[in-house]
Amino acid sequence: MASFIFQRAVAFSLLVSLFFSFFASSDATALTYNVAAQEKACFYVWADTPGKKVGFYFAVQSGGSFDIDYEVRDPRDDIVLSGEKSRQGDYVFTANYVGEYSFCFINDMSTFAEKLVDFEITLEHEVRPNYQKEGSSSEPPVALNAMEESLFRLSGSLTNVARTQKYFRTRENRNSSTVISTENRIFWFAILESGAIILMACVQVFVVRSFFNVKKGGV
Repeated sequence: MASFIFQRAVAFSLLVSLFFSFFASSDATALTYNVAAQEKACFYVWADTPGKKVGFYFAVQSGGSFDIDYEVRDPRDDIVLSGEKSRQGDYVFTANYVGEYSFCFINDMSTFAEKLVDFEITLEHEVRPNYQKEGSSSEPPVALNAMEESLFRLSGSLTNVARTQKYFRTRENRNSSTVISTENRIFWFAILESGAIILMACVQVFVVRSFFNVKKGGV
């Protein structure tokens, strides 16, 4: 019984170390950048070993029609991802080559509108521990395999929750910008309408006075 408890404790400690090593092996860059009109802003990530997973997420928070062009190139200067007039994107690809990967946002479509872009670049390498000893062909315990897979599923669920939060934050920012724009339009329309009413009143007064002036001059 004591040996069984000890094995479970060892398995749990290994899984905890696996969980933290998985997140420690991820290199994430989350930024918010204001892309000026006619500007091409590029950001770079270095992949030191081939086979790493690169995650690329972006969302236009404000500016223009909430869209922007983007382009991702590998160390050979080949296009990995590209798009035009995109509001947001969430992509994962494999870094097949060692070197610098560029992530560029292009705002050539706008002549004066700036675009506020919220983006995140993650570079992660999933490392699974080797439980086998040298010269041994024994397999990891079944319970350990099940708990390990549960941890990786939990990690994926946390990633989905984080992406959902980013999506709702983007929707909130866009809706807030739409409300502010609508309020400004209503305000200026009310000012214009008030000015038109005052102008019409002045014209009516002038016309009525002109009628009386004609009658008075004809007597």
